Amino acid sequence: MDTLVIGIDVAKELHWAVATVPDPHTGKARTVLSRKVDNTPEGISGLIDDIAELESRHGPAVAGIDILGGIARLLECLLQAAGVRLVHVPGLAVKVNRRATRGGEHKSDPRDARVIADLVRSRDDLRVVTPVSDDDADLALLVSRRRELTEYQTNRITRLRDLLCSVHPGLERVVTPRNKLDLALLARYVTPAEIRRAGQRRLSTYLAGTGRHNGPLIERLVTRALDAAGRQHVVVPGQDVAAWLVKDLAAELLGLRDKLADVDAQIAQRLARHPDAALIQSLPGMGATLTSEFLAAAGDITRFATPDQLASASGVAPALQQSGKTRYLQRATGGDRALKRVFYQAAFCALQRDPTSRAYYDRKRREGKTHHQAVIALARRRVNVLYAILRNRQPYEARPPRVTA
Repeated sequence: MDTLVIGIDVAKELHWAVATVPDPHTGKARTVLSRKVDNTPEGISGLIDDIAELESRHGPAVAGIDILGGIARLLECLLQAAGVRLVHVPGLAVKVNRRATRGGEHKSDPRDARVIADLVRSRDDLRVVTPVSDDDADLALLVSRRRELTEYQTNRITRLRDLLCSVHPGLERVVTPRNKLDLALLARYVTPAEIRRAGQRRLSTYLAGTGRHNGPLIERLVTRALDAAGRQHVVVPGQDVAAWLVKDLAAELLGLRDKLADVDAQIAQRLARHPDAALIQSLPGMGATLTSEFLAAAGDITRFATPDQLASASGVAPALQQSGKTRYLQRATGGDRALKRVFYQAAFCALQRDPTSRAYYDRKRREGKTHHQAVIALARRRVNVLYAILRNRQPYEARPPRVTA
């Protein structure tokens, strides 16, 4: 059992640290340090000095933190550089255990820090926080930025479609705002009158000048747009302002596409030199985007002792429910959402590319499972495969699907 345990409640400007040691008479943990820590190099260095002084009397320390990365990154780096062993205590565990104490409805930084220390002392299954490499840190930041851009892009597309449908529903039905060519059209021509006045030749010349796509695609889009414009001669109230907003949104979305391309290029550069990227991408369904998301969420695979631990952390392993004589498995609702999304999406993509994955999926469907249940089952199986790939440092080798009678 660790003698000196430190709980740190992480915050943006001020952390709070509580250090505890066992009382020699009662055996219960008693507080030997409780103070705020500025989230600055000087403030954290002061905490490290206090920890060193306590270690001289009580032995090596282990510290628990409730946040990883972000506002806790500086704290992590300095504590690890000082040789302090770090573990992660999930925020949900802190909240639940604090509410189970006397006066648990009252929340304060010192109380949360003490709860973190008590959890570190009482549990031996907490994740050890290991130093993050530059490539892993870069990937985590780039993946976060890409997710931010894609979410914003989806929001802007929804808004664009709503506005376009309000003034020119026929055009809304024939364009796809995720395509650059369609966005280029909407960036200049929206209302039926604008499209009719431009005509086929001017529209084709303009779209060809954007350099987005080849001739057949341009002609097909122009034909459809002219057909939609020819069917509507009614001027809708607010049409001019709505059209202006659609054009502005289309131009913004074109800029977002360019930003996404830049981020993807940065991700590709990091993946090219990451030691695990090629191995992960050998598994069918694990493209560059999902591989980067997996590396950003999972980090070093060695922190998972078994594939079962990785599956549990990803939320794709069935959860045991047992009470008395009742015992059954049900779909897990917890786990890391980013990891769960990676394994689910990769399993879904593999259905079209990997005969082995397709055969396993079909077998689960014949057993009576729904589509979602079968994909989750496939995702759980692929966790074992990916873990073996990274453990053995051998790329995936396709095997012929097992034939069952």
